[in-house]
Amino acid sequence: MAGGVGGTVRRVATIRDIVERDLPRILEINEANVPEVGSVDANRLAFIVDESPIALAVEVDDRIVGFCLVLGSDSTYDSVNYRWFTERYSDFMYLDRVAFDAAAQGRGYGTLLYGEVARRMQTIDVAAPLALEINVDPPNQRSLVFHGRLGFVEVGQQDTPYGIRVSMQMRPA
Repeated sequence: MAGGVGGTVRRVATIRDIVERDLPRILEINEANVPEVGSVDANRLAFIVDESPIALAVEVDDRIVGFCLVLGSDSTYDSVNYRWFTERYSDFMYLDRVAFDAAAQGRGYGTLLYGEVARRMQTIDVAAPLALEINVDPPNQRSLVFHGRLGFVEVGQQDTPYGIRVSMQMRPA
């Protein structure tokens, strides 16, 4: 653990590849974050993890507190938001989902996780932009502000078949 300001303690996070035994906890975190991320069942989650060249878990004190899944532009993934990007861009990486346990939110772990995603993209020699979507109706204001700080810009919007309007965003490589 590292000391914080004003007596608060910030726990050290470890970011590592997702392994099969992590899936029940990742599913739990995912479902606790709906509608900010789409609901999935265990089989769908396992499929997305398998399709993701970057699939990361964030651990604090040996407990997974967050995760992200990043797919390439050549995936067979059939998400309506992923397909929006494939119809408009030939080369990108798609951050399908990122979610944290409620107790881990607002502690800087997201910034660390996105830094690791960027590092991994360089490691696998990917110079493509990173794409994602953020809910704008209903609004996910916290995510919009966070991603804006990280250099993401809106490249379009779409209404989804599940009743949510999303901002389609990209960050240059």
